[in-house]
Amino acid sequence: MAQSITLTATDGHALDAWHAAPARPAGGIVVLHAIYGLTPHMADVCDLYADSGIAAIAPALYDRSGRSIVFGYGADGREAGMAQRETLAEATVLMDVEAALGALRRAGKVAVQGFCTGGTWAWIAAARLAVDAAVIYYGSDVDAHLGLVPSCPAILHYGDRDAVVPFDRVEAIRAAHPGLDFHVYPDADHAFFNPQQASHDEAAAAAAHRRTLAFLRARFGEAGG
Repeated sequence: MAQSITLTATDGHALDAWHAAPARPAGGIVVLHAIYGLTPHMADVCDLYADSGIAAIAPALYDRSGRSIVFGYGADGREAGMAQRETLAEATVLMDVEAALGALRRAGKVAVQGFCTGGTWAWIAAARLAVDAAVIYYGSDVDAHLGLVPSCPAILHYGDRDAVVPFDRVEAIRAAHPGLDFHVYPDADHAFFNPQQASHDEAAAAAAHRRTLAFLRARFGEAGG
């Protein structure tokens, strides 16, 4: 089960995080949350990776505004989360991501992953930081950063019925970066991976996770468990 830990960024900022790891990890991944903050779902995602032999840390990117900022999945929570994400700044987000990466580097190669807004931050981190792989789940504003080029292999997952990232924007991302490992899931909406949200699509989530594990193992080596 994922445990709560504290990370320290290079500027001295302390932030909470979920952490899960197998006995002999074959690599590590930083998981960046969506607009709702460091929800229990992020702990579940860390557990999924640990069960497959990969150490995972999900940092609380909102901790610079206040500790334990988490929103519900309803309309009010969505509105509050949209406002809260505007408090994030690239320089400090990258410091917090690097703190998580640093805690994982002993596991071997490292990747960064994100959902929604976190997917956009994972895209930015893949271009700005030293990582070995990037995983993007329906990054909400990746198309606003098409000039950035990941410094590592990347896999992207989108639904063709995403109400947050319309399909023409998804196609713009794919057209701008044709060399990336890109997957579009039929009839899947935004947040299809999260079983706690109404838009969850079990089949798309399972397929995306299988592809992600294969992608990571090709770069990390087989998970040790």
